[in-house]
Amino acid sequence: MVNMVGRAYHIMLMAIDAQIEGFLEMLAAERGAARNTLAAYAADLSDFEQFCAGPPARADAATAEAYIASLAASGASARTQARRLSALRQFFLFLLRDGFREDNPAAGIATPKLPSSLPKYLSESEVDALLAAAAKLPGMQGLKATAGLEILYATGLRISELLALPAGALSTDAAILMIKGKGGRERIVPLSDLAKTAAAALRAGSKKPRYLFPGRTPGTAMTRQGFALLLKHVALKANIDPARLSPHVLRHSFASHLLARGADLRSLQKLLGHADIATTQIYTHVLAERLEKLVQAHHPLAYQNSSFPRKRESSS
Repeated sequence: MVNMVGRAYHIMLMAIDAQIEGFLEMLAAERGAARNTLAAYAADLSDFEQFCAGPPARADAATAEAYIASLAASGASARTQARRLSALRQFFLFLLRDGFREDNPAAGIATPKLPSSLPKYLSESEVDALLAAAAKLPGMQGLKATAGLEILYATGLRISELLALPAGALSTDAAILMIKGKGGRERIVPLSDLAKTAAAALRAGSKKPRYLFPGRTPGTAMTRQGFALLLKHVALKANIDPARLSPHVLRHSFASHLLARGADLRSLQKLLGHADIATTQIYTHVLAERLEKLVQAHHPLAYQNSSFPRKRESSS
């Protein structure tokens, strides 16, 4: 599927440094990096290339450090600085392993301290409101919105994984779906009856599509941009701020609601397809809230409100 990101990526490759191009090819061939990931690396390393006076592959530690400092001086966020530093480290590590360099000039640069942030997610009632609003949309728009919301919220799929689903996905009586995610890692996700019903309705409303979520052009899948616009439209109908809704927010909602209802982190890690459980631990705030409510509800010294302690039963 060639979309706007894909075209931009190909245009960028036409003028990119040969060593950077080799690095991107390695990411695609050995790590199975997605097109969007490759485009992000290409953009970050192209920016570094423009900063360098010579070939970026020959940059020294002082140049790499000056580049990161220039990002901070220009007002780039700590997250942007950290992402570009990571790109430099991986690029130079590739050159080191390939025998082009004898060092990694970005290895000693301190990583900018990132602000702690909790994942944004919706309440269960807000998800219900979105589903109700999607069901009221007419024609194919309503079918896509309903199926997209049902499947994303029921499975925790990434948007790239959802839009890559073939037309026959969720068409059997199977209770699970095999998904190939980041880095080519495969995982199993459970399927709800509602998700399968929504998928069946979407297939019935399409004309022999190749993908479950067909695009405007025959044989292509719906684009990320198209799906994002559809979600914003549903949010407005549900009286929810569109800025609060995205496919990834639905993934966060899936994870947060599972934990709130008793799921454990290890199981959630497998469902989300995280390679490292440290990534899944961003959801521990939900566990903390659940434990706090448990103590407040059942501990004998818990307070009923902020002003008065709960009366303890008399022993007499």
